Amino acid sequence: MRVLLLEDEPDLGGAIARTLEREKYVVDWVTDGTEAWCYLENQWMEYALAIFDWLVPRVSGLELCQRLRLQGNSLPILMLTAKDRMEDKVMGLDAGADDYLVKPFGMAELLARLRALQRRSPQFQPQQLTVGNLTLDYGSYSVSCQTESGEEQAIALTNKEFQLLEYLMKHPHQILTSEQIRYQLWEVGSDTISNVVAAQMRLLRRKLAELGSECPIETVHGIGYRLKLP
Repeated sequence: MRVLLLEDEPDLGGAIARTLEREKYVVDWVTDGTEAWCYLENQWMEYALAIFDWLVPRVSGLELCQRLRLQGNSLPILMLTAKDRMEDKVMGLDAGADDYLVKPFGMAELLARLRALQRRSPQFQPQQLTVGNLTLDYGSYSVSCQTESGEEQAIALTNKEFQLLEYLMKHPHQILTSEQIRYQLWEVGSDTISNVVAAQMRLLRRKLAELGSECPIETVHGIGYRLKLP
């Protein structure tokens, strides 16, 4: 799950990013509103949540909320700010923020508010995602497969294997380029090797083979990959 974090305070931004990454989120951390807007406009970015600090350079978190809502974008947004007056909270919520967290705050509360936003979101993840004969379990970070004999086998996945298969399962029969996949699974600007997607795909295919079923991931040579399921 990908999160856009807009926070210009280095210590706080780093602490939030590390906390979210421990919780299996992919985090894009930016420090000014113009950069955040560029990320939001990137057609390959699929954010599940956004965390905006109100007072940041160039374009404020408040203005970003307004821009997104004027476009009809329903991305769940948590606003962070030191402004604790009732008038400020009303202004932030009226601008389009879904929730409002006053600094200083604890990371446990931040995570709880994000979980609440996810539950209220139309994009809320169920406990399981089933496509064809594959089922992803968000609680155990595993995938199970219904075999031709009717038996169901399951195998645990690493964080990246899970994210990769989830992305493919959310776009079945669609060709996804290596660049699209890299953008979705790794933070922008992260130091990844050029063949990281191919390497991760090999690991995932090996896991799926252990389930005893034919691998449904097809390589479209020169373009990318496609999940083909019955």
